[in-house]
Amino acid sequence: MRPADYATAEVARSPQDYRRNATMLMISTLTIMSGATISASLPGIAARFADVDNVALLSRLVLTLPAAFIALFSPAAGFVVDRFGRKPLLLASLVLFTLAGASGLFADTLPGLLVGRAVLGIAIGGIMTATTALVGDFFQGAARDRYMGLQQAFVGIGGTIFLTGGGFLAEVHWRGPFLIYAVAILLLPAAIAFLPEPRRAPTKGVAEGQGRLCGRGVTLLALLFAAAIINMIAFYMIPTQLPFYLAHLGFAAPSLAGTAIGAGQLVGVVSALAFAPVRRRLGIMGVFGLGFVSAGLSFLLLSYAQSYAGVLLAMAVSGVCMGTIMPNFAAAAMVLAPPALRGRISGLLVASIFAGQFLSPVVSQPLISASGFEAAYAVVGAIVLVIGIAAFAARLLWRDNGAVVSGRHA
Repeated sequence: MRPADYATAEVARSPQDYRRNATMLMISTLTIMSGATISASLPGIAARFADVDNVALLSRLVLTLPAAFIALFSPAAGFVVDRFGRKPLLLASLVLFTLAGASGLFADTLPGLLVGRAVLGIAIGGIMTATTALVGDFFQGAARDRYMGLQQAFVGIGGTIFLTGGGFLAEVHWRGPFLIYAVAILLLPAAIAFLPEPRRAPTKGVAEGQGRLCGRGVTLLALLFAAAIINMIAFYMIPTQLPFYLAHLGFAAPSLAGTAIGAGQLVGVVSALAFAPVRRRLGIMGVFGLGFVSAGLSFLLLSYAQSYAGVLLAMAVSGVCMGTIMPNFAAAAMVLAPPALRGRISGLLVASIFAGQFLSPVVSQPLISASGFEAAYAVVGAIVLVIGIAAFAARLLWRDNGAVVSGRHA
């Protein structure tokens, strides 16, 4: 029984399928913004460990260190789910997510806090790799686009609730947001009961010729992974730097940071629900253009913001990017991935996304130190805006050259 023999299922037709899909959607709420749940606690963490050398950088690494371990371990997770199946790794990762995430409630040293965050990263990598592969197994074509848009909407809902709630809990105590991670354990019974291993095709012939990538596919995947890294370097300047930028502007309450980031997530929910029709109209490259242009504009707006309302407007524009570009990365990867390699390609995509998250403060902190928050957001916004314009240009130039570029058959 080789994972290469996984068959592609159709859209949900039975109560079991709906329960399966609902469970996957709820698990999705734990993933992409889970590291940012403690964003509003960063100033409190920096104050608590003020006597530690390089606390300005290390306090931000509390937020982004999970991303480094996701990036390091997701390729291995991809191999595991292709070799041994999706469900075992997913269940183990849910348990680890709960324990590691909530460890911040008790860790009383900065190294101890960082260790817990590193283990959390391993858990998130397992969850995201397994769930992305499951989407490739259970859906195809337009049904996959619809599900990925709905999945991103649930990610946005989770981000809105967790980030806004984290902001208010951080006002009680900086440890408060770590309590949110404990909710993952509530999803374990549903995952056990309702998530099957994908069915496998009865013959080996289905896998013949579907377990390898051509040179063009490798090139497109490399470009996709590079774009994912760049996108997340830029995007994660919001949760890692916005609380400090708001304090710089005179809005120091942690709840204001959580609310602003949550506002972007809320717009992302609406954008994600529109992903499938937008994808049909614009194609893969067009959606990338839309995402990068909206991200660039949001950063430029943020660089000129002088009021809290201006920050909220910038965050709302950033939600357009988050709601459309993230499902587009996954959709493009699944178009390019042979069935036998879905797990490994999912793992590499997850690794690329979170490598960008980890690199974000490494890139942005020196830029902010040298030029200030406003100039840093303006520079990054301009770079991302140019990438978005280039993606639109590529779509216009290549739209008749293949399904992967135009998205007509993807």
